[in-house]
Amino acid sequence: MNLTTIDWVIMLLYFVFVLGIGFALKRFMKTSKDYLQAGRALPAWICGLAFISANLGAQEVIGMGASGAKYGIVTSHFYWIGAIPAMAFVGVFMMPFYYGSRARSVPEFLRLRFDEKTRAWNACSFAVMTVFSSGISMYAMARLLQTLHVFDGLFTRLGLPLPWIFHFSIFLSAVIVLCYIFLGGLTSAIYNEVLQFFLIVAGFAPLVWVGLKNIGGWSGLKAALPEAYLHSWRGMGHATTNPLGVDWFGLVAGLGFVLSFGYWCTDFLVIQTAMAADSEESARRVPLIAALPKMFFPALVILPGLIAIATPAVQNHVLAKTAPTGMSASAATDAVGRGLIPPKVDPVTGQIMLDTHGQPVLDYDLAIPNMLLHYFPTGILGLGLTALLASFMSGMAGNVTAFNTVWTFDIYQSYIKKNASDAHYLRMGRWTTVVGILISMGTAYVVMGFNNIMDTLQLVFSIVNAPLFATFLLGMFWKRTTGHAAFIGLASGTMAAVLHHGLTLSAGASPGIHGGWITVVHTYPSQMALDYWQAIFAFTINFVLALTISLFTKPRPEKELVGLVYSLTPKPVEHHMAWYAKPSVIAVILIAMGVTLNIIFR
Repeated sequence: MNLTTIDWVIMLLYFVFVLGIGFALKRFMKTSKDYLQAGRALPAWICGLAFISANLGAQEVIGMGASGAKYGIVTSHFYWIGAIPAMAFVGVFMMPFYYGSRARSVPEFLRLRFDEKTRAWNACSFAVMTVFSSGISMYAMARLLQTLHVFDGLFTRLGLPLPWIFHFSIFLSAVIVLCYIFLGGLTSAIYNEVLQFFLIVAGFAPLVWVGLKNIGGWSGLKAALPEAYLHSWRGMGHATTNPLGVDWFGLVAGLGFVLSFGYWCTDFLVIQTAMAADSEESARRVPLIAALPKMFFPALVILPGLIAIATPAVQNHVLAKTAPTGMSASAATDAVGRGLIPPKVDPVTGQIMLDTHGQPVLDYDLAIPNMLLHYFPTGILGLGLTALLASFMSGMAGNVTAFNTVWTFDIYQSYIKKNASDAHYLRMGRWTTVVGILISMGTAYVVMGFNNIMDTLQLVFSIVNAPLFATFLLGMFWKRTTGHAAFIGLASGTMAAVLHHGLTLSAGASPGIHGGWITVVHTYPSQMALDYWQAIFAFTINFVLALTISLFTKPRPEKELVGLVYSLTPKPVEHHMAWYAKPSVIAVILIAMGVTLNIIFR
């Protein structure tokens, strides 16, 4: 890939801008609340765009493009049933609890509702999840820079081995994110996430338009793809009749209920942006503001994946540029046989990775990067590449700031040093950024075994978020739920997910990080099916155990649960709002729009 001067200038301007935001905000970071909570002083529209952008990291942009290429339009379920209903729910029902309780984090809310041990369990598991997610973004960025040969010329001139580009890219992304988060904290992350939102739209809208035009529009896309790739609900009656490998119950219960509500309602990565709003009323609007553009993002991130596999026999040109060293374009084409999707190459050894049947593993994560390389000319290519880099660093930054807050408030202040000065906790928050970045660099190497980022993320969420949602559901809507029941249920649900992963495997995968590391007692049609059913098992075990144990343990007095349980909490005042501005009305409209999109693309 030969980037021209204008491409480099566009990327350089972005890096200067994000670092400039960090330096500009540094002087306002005077307390731990300023640094870790953005002072709870940001307007709803800023937090709303940051709410959606916090989820627009590598897993959204690269992962959804990869899933679009791998599974088809059925990937839209991640939005229309896997996001919109849950975002409406968190805005209407859950933000009054989070914001009104004045909890500084999700684990701290669990302490207020249940007890200290439940908080500790969630704080530790969430801290692990955030650095793992940050590592995924770091890995995706490194693979992108390596695949597009951005630094090949530099390394060749310096006489350095080309495989080192992967390690250099991880280091480079870590340093940039470290700088602006170390300086500006959560506020810096939020403003950069807003910038990234507009970059994604500006970079990917032209890609979709040019790609569709070159394959003959929507009719050309339909003609080039298998019928199963063009419908979101057709074939969902059985796991073997759709590309996702999941039946309707696994989809609705696993993704539409457990994973989606578990993520959007309990994941502090996104909740922290809403909690940074300047009032409870603004905090309730944040997820609803984010839900509207979220609904239409499949057109920007899933459609490019479909176009990548529908692109006719033009792949030699692109694969010649992305083929590993020593591999010809024709050999790469023979190994692929699917549009612009290349075989997955080990970034360290440079060898093509094979599945258990000896067939090349397709690298769906490169669907969007190869689309950029194939369709974008000079200048626009720099904009598209900058949009991708922005999404990766935004994903890293959001996870690292969440890690900062949870470590500082829920682990360090609670169990290591309880009565230090606020200045001490501010310093701890800053230096935790360094630690979080270093751990993320290590986890970036762990995810190399997956050929789809979304598969990896759903696996992590099924272990951490799925059982946690059962705890929240019972705790917020049943005053009888006790702390002992919440802790035992949460721990058991998490352990059940880990055990399920160790005993099951997806078809074609090798035992290990994909599952089956104990023994294989059941094989799922796809990795996504394994993740969905794992989430269902984890949620169910937690829910049943917590409910049962609560009946045999003593609940807290009702007066201690005001503001923490729905039936005991005064409802938010809405009489001063116009009917169309009420969160409940907006939520109904959003859900109706989501249902309409499901019907259109059924």
